[in-house]
Amino acid sequence: QAQLVESGGGLVQAGGSLRLSCAASGRTISNYDMAWFRQAPGKEREFVAAIKWTGGGTYYTDSVKGRFTISRDNAKNTVYLQMNSLKPEDTAVYYCAADRERWAVQPRTRLDDFGSWGQGTQVTVSS
Repeated sequence: QAQLVESGGGLVQAGGSLRLSCAASGRTISNYDMAWFRQAPGKEREFVAAIKWTGGGTYYTDSVKGRFTISRDNAKNTVYLQMNSLKPEDTAVYYCAADRERWAVQPRTRLDDFGSWGQGTQVTVSS
């Protein structure tokens, strides 16, 4: 399994932007559909966005549509999450994950569907 390391989190004011990175090592992720999840204090981990292994398909949860953009650079073995117009409710630890299988129409969103996880990066949005 690939080792995933997230970075780019921090403290930002509402309306600001952050770009998260997920760098993989030990194994290429170019053949894997990838996703971002987040977990707010006291809440369950939830799906945020997914991207096909080709980069040709993306999918977002409704609460981030139009504000977040997932992308990938397979040559760099890295996945990104550009977050704009951040809101206090976006405060969470953000995790990237590699799907065990490729999705066709809609991404898989259950935690058990993902075989590799990073350690997470904290995003805090102040009001």
